[in-house]
Amino acid sequence: MVSNLNLKKIVVLGTGGTIAGTAASAADNIGYTAAQVGVAQLLAAVPGLPALLAGRDLVSEQVAQVDSKDMSFAIWGALAQRVSAHLAAPDVQAVVITHGTDTLEETAYFLQAVLPAAQINAKPVVLTAAMRPASSSAPDGPQNLLDAVAVALAPGAQGVVAVCAGSIHAALDVQKSHTYRIDAFNSGDAGPLGYVEEAELRLLRNWPVALTNKARVAIENIAFKAHWPRVEIVMNHAGGSSAVVDALLLPLPGVTPLRGLVVAATGNGTIHVDLEAALRRAQAQGVHVVRASRCANGRVLPAANAEFAHSAGLSPVKARIALMLALMAESPDAKKA
Repeated sequence: MVSNLNLKKIVVLGTGGTIAGTAASAADNIGYTAAQVGVAQLLAAVPGLPALLAGRDLVSEQVAQVDSKDMSFAIWGALAQRVSAHLAAPDVQAVVITHGTDTLEETAYFLQAVLPAAQINAKPVVLTAAMRPASSSAPDGPQNLLDAVAVALAPGAQGVVAVCAGSIHAALDVQKSHTYRIDAFNSGDAGPLGYVEEAELRLLRNWPVALTNKARVAIENIAFKAHWPRVEIVMNHAGGSSAVVDALLLPLPGVTPLRGLVVAATGNGTIHVDLEAALRRAQAQGVHVVRASRCANGRVLPAANAEFAHSAGLSPVKARIALMLALMAESPDAKKA
């Protein structure tokens, strides 16, 4: 690729996932091993990328190489540090991240919540992934990468977004909604931000902005924190009982005490009477309880005098991250961003 000092560069950070996976047969799209191909090799296999870049430099860096089901707090910390460092560089226009589909929505929300507002309100962070491995006879990764770079290059792009199967999703709304189809993501009833059509963007709503109403924790504190506050998710269902919550409250050798619980409630935050009683006991012991919904669409609407906090529209997995970050920000040794 031709270097041009007058054009800003795009940085691509690799973390592994199916997009970097391989299988013994090109016909096998499910029996693969994730995170086998380096990000530089993935980029080299994207047709049309040099033409799209039009002389801009493309820099790649391997931050991690994992199946995203195994995503860890340590990788999140390292990733946030590298993204922030690159966004702070004047010669960087955007950061693209290759990721596994399983926890992409969690990483996207995490980055939207912790990256400095001044950075993500000025430059985009674009996550992309694939449902088929790199070894597939018809991989979706190359097109998704090409589309992600097109979004990264778009004038005015900002915030943390996910790009897959031609759709652009905001970090707050994106969710994996299918186990197998290439078009595996949606944004619930919020709808996508827009679409990528032959490297051109068709936006339906505004780019996301930083979560300025959230207490922020310095990225350095997140990166070097040995133990995050322990927050678990429990689900409401027919025949629900107190047993799971009571078990989570028990002290165990070598296990961090429980600090928070997110309940994936039914409907508009409804909770089985026995589970509700257990959550009250947990709250009485100082455990923070947040109600989300197990429904794919909609949000828990706040009710007057509600016993438990609501998730402000976040899914259970994102509400868990929000609660962990809030608890971390409240700790006496937290460095405010």
